[in-house]
Amino acid sequence: MEEQNLVYLLDGKIYINLTNNCTNMCLFCIRNLKDDVCGQNLWLKNDSVSSKEVLEQLKDFCEKENPALLVSKDLVFCGYGEPTLKLDVLKEVAKYVKENYKNTKIRVNTNGHANFVYKRIILPELKGLVDEFSVSLNAETEELYKAIAQPNIKTDTPLQVVKDFIKSSTEEGFETTASIVSGYKDFDIDTEKCREIATSLGAKFRVREWLERGY
Repeated sequence: MEEQNLVYLLDGKIYINLTNNCTNMCLFCIRNLKDDVCGQNLWLKNDSVSSKEVLEQLKDFCEKENPALLVSKDLVFCGYGEPTLKLDVLKEVAKYVKENYKNTKIRVNTNGHANFVYKRIILPELKGLVDEFSVSLNAETEELYKAIAQPNIKTDTPLQVVKDFIKSSTEEGFETTASIVSGYKDFDIDTEKCREIATSLGAKFRVREWLERGY
């Protein structure tokens, strides 16, 4: 059976692709634009990805590229889905990396729905395993968030779910960045209001310009 692409390199960083499942269907998502990143198809044939499979690919990937690749690289959990939906696998892989490559910085790119999905605050479980969260804030109002992110979690206030996650992340001491995507079609996102939201929650703020190729 053809191997699934669970590990890839982009902009000098190692990326981990754990799942294609997501609680959002963001209109600007790269997976709506193309099937690959850097020539690697990130669509998985199934969602039963194990930590063993990820670690096997990670070790193989590092040995092929450079025996000391992880020593000086960042590692990011980000693929064609929401990585926190594979929380146990994420924790096991991050634990291995931290035990074997202590200087590797680990970031999770997330939509911020995890606490709502698991009905608990997951951040304490990730202390010592994850260094940074990049959270997709996407918009300044619930209406605009729903239009852009197309969330399927059962709540009338999905943006508040995201803001609560950002606040929890900063309170737990994680480096946290809230992000928006600008320039996508006719969606008029108020950058300054989003910046104010991020700042009020204790997070940094980042504007990502929308690119047709996705990155």
